[in-house]
Amino acid sequence: MSVAPWAGSAPSGTDWAAHVVEAAAVTTGVLERAAGADWSRRPAGSDWSARATLDHLALGLLGYAGLLTVRPTDRYITLFGSLDPAAPIPHCLEGLRIAAGLLATTVRATPPAARAWHPWGHSDGPGFAAMGVVELLVHTWDLAGAFGLGWQPPEHLAGPAVDRLFPEAPRGHGPAETLLWCTGRATLPGHPRRPADGWQWDGRVR
Repeated sequence: MSVAPWAGSAPSGTDWAAHVVEAAAVTTGVLERAAGADWSRRPAGSDWSARATLDHLALGLLGYAGLLTVRPTDRYITLFGSLDPAAPIPHCLEGLRIAAGLLATTVRATPPAARAWHPWGHSDGPGFAAMGVVELLVHTWDLAGAFGLGWQPPEHLAGPAVDRLFPEAPRGHGPAETLLWCTGRATLPGHPRRPADGWQWDGRVR
């Protein structure tokens, strides 16, 4: 099925908390298909094993919830969350859904005027939710490639996240391919490819 050219997808009424929960449900559902695979392998271009990538996701989702809770202005929080290293992959994926739920609950409880530190732009509840969605989508794409799952991020989740965090993103392309280009993972016709380690989002409130 073809995707219509994308012209921005994050209306002011976007339910960001629901997007985080849905992104976690969709991505962990995909990764469950590889539960019996070798999770010591590394996705292409990554320094992390597939298993370590899950830890990165858990730390990020919980960290964003923590930042919105404490709202520091100049530092990361001192709480670091990870998954049980002895847990089987299905239980780790459950852990990601729990972390996403905690972030979603925190986003719902965060006042619109609240801001918290992030090295890529101090942000608000929707901004941290969008960060969580991006992390889940792009790292699941990495893992899906490593396990040969042939998966692409859902357009309706990728579009709002790009619109919120990548204001410079080119228009006229599908949301998923635009997200992968923004994060240095894919090419986009008419635009130079971003280096895999040389991109960042802009979390500032606009």
